[in-house]
Amino acid sequence: MSDGVYIDGRWRGGRGASFSKICPATGEVTWEGAGADATDVAEAVASARAALHDWSRRPLENRVAVLERYADELGKRSEAIAEMISRDMGKALWDSRAEAATMKAKIGVSIAAQTERAGEKTEAAAFGSARLTHRPHGVMAVFGPFNFPGHLPNGHIVPALLAGNTCVFKPSELAPGVAALMAECFAAAGLPPGCLNIVHGGRDTGGALINEPINGLLFTGSAATGVFFHRHFAGRPDVILALEMGGNNPLIIWEPASIEAAADIAAQSAYLTTGQRCSCARRIILPEGKFGDAVVEAIAARATAIRIGAWNAPDIFMGPLVSKRARDQALEFQAMLGGHGANILVPLSGMERGGGFVTPGVVDVTAASDVPDEELFGPLMQIVRVKTFDEAIMRANASKYGLSGGLVCDDDAKWETAYMEMRAGVLNRNRPTAGASGSMPFGGPGLSGNFRPGAYYAADYSAWPQASQIAPSAVRLTAPGFPA
Repeated sequence: MSDGVYIDGRWRGGRGASFSKICPATGEVTWEGAGADATDVAEAVASARAALHDWSRRPLENRVAVLERYADELGKRSEAIAEMISRDMGKALWDSRAEAATMKAKIGVSIAAQTERAGEKTEAAAFGSARLTHRPHGVMAVFGPFNFPGHLPNGHIVPALLAGNTCVFKPSELAPGVAALMAECFAAAGLPPGCLNIVHGGRDTGGALINEPINGLLFTGSAATGVFFHRHFAGRPDVILALEMGGNNPLIIWEPASIEAAADIAAQSAYLTTGQRCSCARRIILPEGKFGDAVVEAIAARATAIRIGAWNAPDIFMGPLVSKRARDQALEFQAMLGGHGANILVPLSGMERGGGFVTPGVVDVTAASDVPDEELFGPLMQIVRVKTFDEAIMRANASKYGLSGGLVCDDDAKWETAYMEMRAGVLNRNRPTAGASGSMPFGGPGLSGNFRPGAYYAADYSAWPQASQIAPSAVRLTAPGFPA
C-alpha cells in the first residue's frame, strides 16, 4: 500500500476511497492506496496557506536557489522518474526519459521567464519613482494529467513556486507514481514543508479541492473537465484559472517534394506517445488526386510497420494506451466513425496481449457525415481529402478547438496564407504537431484553453502585477481650484 496524502513534508494514508493503478503494458500494480477525502484536502490547503507567509516574502534569489537545487535532484533521479512514468502509463522508456529531462530543463526556462515576464522595474519620476513588481496569488491547486504526469504538473508548480505561491497538487489517478519522486526532490532541495502538498485520488478528491478557498486552479486535461471547472468558478474573478484542454488538431499536407518525409511527419504527429499528446494531429488534410493517394499509401505503410511493445522492450515506437478503458474507448470511437460512413483504411485494433495495447489506425472521413469534433486520445488518424488549398484551410479551422496545427508544404506563399489564417496556438511548418518548445508559450484559442498559455508564459498566470508611485516624503499637492 502507498500513502495517499503528503502534507507538511510527510506522507500518510488518506481517509478517502482506495484505488490502484495497473501498468497497461505488464499488468503489475504500480500504485495502491487510499486517496484523500475532503478532510485531507482541507488540511492540505490549510497547510499551504500557513506556509505562504514565509515563502512569499523570501527574496526571489532564495526561491531561485531552492528551485535550482530541485533541478539537481531531478537529474539525480532521472532514470527512476522515467521508469515510474513508463510503468504507470505505459509510454516507451525513451519517451519517458525525454520527459524526465524536460522536467529538469523546466527550471532554467522558468527562472528566465520569471525575470522577463514577471520581474521588477523602477523608473525615475518627478515625485520620486514609479515601480512595477509582481505578487503571488496565494494557494494554487494543480491538477496533473496522465499523459505527462511529471512534466505538465511540474510546468505549473515550478513557476508558481518561483513567484511565491504555494501549491496543492492532485496527480492523475491514472499515473500517480511520479508525484512521490517529485516530493522527494523538493524535500532534498530544501523546499519548506507545506509549500507543496499532494493529495491523491479521483473525482471526489478533485471536487473537494476546488471547493476549498484556493486562489488559483492550474489544470491540464480534457475539454469537458476544463469547461466544468470554468463553470464552477463562474462569478469568481478572484480565482485565477489556467486551463489547457487539448485539441482536434489539423495537419495539412500540400504537395511537398518528398512524399516520404510528409508521411513521416504525419505518422509521428498522430502516433507519438500512442496518440496521447494533446498536440497530436487528429486530422490529416490532403488534396484529392494522385499526390494525396500516394501520401495515404505511405502513411498506411508506416502505421502497419510501427513497432509496439511494453515500455521496457527495445526499439519500440509505441507503448499501450494508459488503460484497458482507454483502449475500449478508442475502438468505440473508430466504430462510431465507421457508422457515420468513414472508410477504415487501416483498422485500429486491440492486440492479443491485452491491457491497453492497440495498433495505429487510419480512417478516411471525407465522405462521412456528422463527424464529431472531438479529441480522441489514441493513435487514430482521420484523413480528409479536399479540392483546393482554400478548402484545406477552411476544414482545418472547422473545429471548436485551436491548440496546434501544421502545414507540410514547400511553397512559401501557401505557408504565409496558412500562417495568417489557421487558428492554432502552436502552428508548425514541415514539422510534427506533437511537441512544443519550452521557451515559447503553449496553448490555444477555442476549447483548447482560456487564453492562459503555459510553458514560457506560465509566469504570467503565476503572479499579478502591482504598480506603485513612490515619493520619499509627503509634500503638499496643488491643482486648479484646489485649496492652497
